[in-house]
Amino acid sequence: MRFSKKHAWLLIGVAVWNFFIWITFAKNLSAAHSNGEDHPTGYWVAHTVLIVVDLIIGGVLAAVGLKALRAARREA
Repeated sequence: MRFSKKHAWLLIGVAVWNFFIWITFAKNLSAAHSNGEDHPTGYWVAHTVLIVVDLIIGGVLAAVGLKALRAARREA
């Protein structure tokens, strides 16, 4: 499968947005926990797992986007 430069940049952009959103959410979740918000343990575990999985997805998108961008530059 071949990606054009615009597709590669789109993947990189989505990855950057994903990192920004989930890191911000992680900071907010951490602040809520530090402030003693009362939630069941499952709430904290589920959101932590969600953050970790989505950051991994962002890493995969960034890697694929960078690989596609390098391949597009070699072909040009």
